[in-house]
Amino acid sequence: MSLALTVTFALADWIAKGLADGTFERVGGVIREVGNKQVVTWLREYGSNSSANAAISGKGLADVNGRLGSMESQIGKIGQNILLNQGILQITTAASVLNLGVSVMGFAVIAQRLQEIEQQLKQAQELLNKINRKIDLSFYANFRAAIELAINAFTMNKPENRRSSALQAINRFLEAEHIYTEYTDIEIEQQSQIADEFLLTLSLAYLAEARCYLELEEHETALRRLQEGARVISSRIYKYVEILLTSNPAAYLQPQFRNVISLRRMTQIYQWIDPNLDENAVFDLQRENLFNMAQDPNKWLDLLPAAILTPVEVQGGWFGPDHNDLKREADKRLPQVFEVMESMIETNRRFESYQTEIQAVSQLGISFHDWLKLTPSTEIKPDGAELMYIIPSQSLDLQSAI
Repeated sequence: MSLALTVTFALADWIAKGLADGTFERVGGVIREVGNKQVVTWLREYGSNSSANAAISGKGLADVNGRLGSMESQIGKIGQNILLNQGILQITTAASVLNLGVSVMGFAVIAQRLQEIEQQLKQAQELLNKINRKIDLSFYANFRAAIELAINAFTMNKPENRRSSALQAINRFLEAEHIYTEYTDIEIEQQSQIADEFLLTLSLAYLAEARCYLELEEHETALRRLQEGARVISSRIYKYVEILLTSNPAAYLQPQFRNVISLRRMTQIYQWIDPNLDENAVFDLQRENLFNMAQDPNKWLDLLPAAILTPVEVQGGWFGPDHNDLKREADKRLPQVFEVMESMIETNRRFESYQTEIQAVSQLGISFHDWLKLTPSTEIKPDGAELMYIIPSQSLDLQSAI
């Protein structure tokens, strides 16, 4: 397919106008038309992919992790409240473990994300000990070893050695997918506070496998594996968001959260579940919930999932925490829990939007490695620019789960 690509640091005026008037929308790492869902632009964090891949050339995983501190701070900015082009393009306030594009999710970045998740799980172990639960983190070492194998594979000179080692790494990533699917299901069933960590680990396992196939230029297989991952991950994120919404989602709209959680933010959560809902419909859903919470606030507390709060976490009197103690602690946590929901949804959308990149590479008739090299050729990077935009000469009909 013969299409020209424009790669730029500036958001084109016609795209900015479409975002402003609702003709276009950002979903994950793509900007697409609202009506027909055709992709008009890909977003890519500038510099993160090149620095990550340069770091792995001829280096082991330990050295890679040592080089990622400054890069991580740059990537992390993308997940914060970044407003570009006078606020027309807004990257969600929810941080995501995934970058905007699959092209910038190299093995070094995956290794860093995995390390962060493992550290968070170690910190959660203290709480789990209080409720007589233990988690097995030994499989993270196996996952890290698989990434090491993949990194080494793609620094080999002989194609046959590269492919053989890559396939060994893929087998280990497949094992990780099975393991962390089971772990995720167990934690969701128990409505635990660490279910999201296993969901994110599962996402990274599928990404690592797909990245191996992309490095081998096996685009169709990479796409098929991402599609399978999207089905597995989306259904579980949906279950977890349902848990975090609690038995009475109106809890997030209590008066004390007036300047923190807006009806608009709540609507965006519900629109991910059902795109047909608008703000009025969401408010109507919560009318009776608000009334019920005012009438009997203890009912909501009695049904509060462990994913938000367990009584052992709350200090109380001689007989343990009462409803007032639980309510105060729950209210402290709800804004952060809301951000977790937003983050999981954003991560899911980014994962699903990766499919469009792989489809584009195939439709455009270029290699994945040439796609990685795309950068503005003559344009000077403006100060503070975090993103670059890859714009096809005509919008592309790329089917994905998003």
